[in-house]
Amino acid sequence: MYDLKPYLKHIDTVIEQGPYEDTWKSLSSYHVPQWYRDAKFGIFIHWGIYSVPAFGSEWYSRNMYIQGSPEYEHHIQTYGKHSDFGYKDFIPLFRAEQFDADAWIDLFDRAGAKYIMPVAEHHDGFQMYRSEISHWNSWEMGPKKDVLGELRESCQKRGLSFGTSSHRLEHWFFMGHGKEFDSDIKEPLQRGDFYWPAMPEPNHHDLYSKPTSSEEYLQDWLVRTCELIDKYQPKILYFDWWIEHNACKPWLQKLAAYYYNCAAKWGTNVVINYKYDAFMFGTAVPDVERGQFADVKPYFWQTDTAIALNSWCYTHNNQFRSATDLLCDLVDIVSKNGTLLLNVGPKADGTISDEDTAVLLHIGEWLKINGEAIYGSNVWRKYGEGPTKVIDGHFSDGIKKNFTSNDFRFTVSGGYLYAIALRCSENDEYCICSLAEQDASQQAFFQGIIKQVELLSAHRPIAWTRTEKGLHIQCDYQSPDPIVFKIELA
Repeated sequence: MYDLKPYLKHIDTVIEQGPYEDTWKSLSSYHVPQWYRDAKFGIFIHWGIYSVPAFGSEWYSRNMYIQGSPEYEHHIQTYGKHSDFGYKDFIPLFRAEQFDADAWIDLFDRAGAKYIMPVAEHHDGFQMYRSEISHWNSWEMGPKKDVLGELRESCQKRGLSFGTSSHRLEHWFFMGHGKEFDSDIKEPLQRGDFYWPAMPEPNHHDLYSKPTSSEEYLQDWLVRTCELIDKYQPKILYFDWWIEHNACKPWLQKLAAYYYNCAAKWGTNVVINYKYDAFMFGTAVPDVERGQFADVKPYFWQTDTAIALNSWCYTHNNQFRSATDLLCDLVDIVSKNGTLLLNVGPKADGTISDEDTAVLLHIGEWLKINGEAIYGSNVWRKYGEGPTKVIDGHFSDGIKKNFTSNDFRFTVSGGYLYAIALRCSENDEYCICSLAEQDASQQAFFQGIIKQVELLSAHRPIAWTRTEKGLHIQCDYQSPDPIVFKIELA
């Protein structure tokens, strides 16, 4: 069993000697780095043991032990009794024989992504990297590869920012249902065991649920996460939801201080992503899971969502979203001061599905033409206009947004205003009401001088007039994707 004490002492030393203390007051001096604000688009990667059964979702490790669930029934029918074939028995089947880190990063680069975030450890507790803390990792078992290390190296060659995520904290309860019947999850369990601690599952959003995570478990979590920081120097560190629990708060402050102090030594600026109010506002970057905000925010934020609606990992029944819908989300998010982290779920053998690949390449082609309206852009005086409402908050990406040619989003960059129609007009006519000639002496209407309007995809001026009703544009360009008008102001 790994001795945590020396590493814990090292963590305390780094905190004591760095500019950040492990208090919210000290951490509040954090500033979101400009490279992250400019990136706008990243790729999330859910790949692990759960990719072998490829059934249900990446929560297979939990759900297969819930009696009566589809995963439970599927497991028995396909693999046999849980006492004979448990989740750990998928590890030898996870061979990743066609995994090619350079091929993955090449695809993500062609998709237009600027930062890459593979999951280092999901709720199942299997580490996708070489670790001294636990032997249950992809270097010693399964693929016998340092997946994280290979992807980081490929990112560096391409000039892409490398981040990673830890979902370890939820492992506290993730395997707990396996104790409710005859399975391979049995006491005694101790730190270092794959399934440890397999505690009873709480209400996921009860901030005071009991039993609370033990000090030993939280120490183990901290050391695992700091090992990721030390070994791979990620520029982004993403956490899933359960870290907002009351018992975790002091440990989050310690982790953030350690990470920010390490980054100061590296001479770089880093990011922590969190959900709900796990971190004190202003000390890290808030994340909205499978949804977005309905309005522009004065702070920078992130959406994480997936190409597949039903799962973060590859399954045989993935329901893939269209590239066009995802482009509309990207434009909407960026106009509201956000960035999009889009997930891909590779197959167990290390290949990426044809459906995922097609979506990524489609997005990349659009960004190659229209990227100047996205990368490095800033919000305008308003995020957009139009009749279609976006649902505010988490878990709304399954709600179809039927945008029209009257739905516009705005960004500014390089001295230009970009007006992005989320759907093309069938009659080739557009009216942007926010750019109408209006009396701004009483209200803060736009009253700038428009010199020229250009169709960005063609790099050619197009016909326009301006009245008290709006900026009227004539454009016969047709596409299923958002269309970008580049507006030169005097």
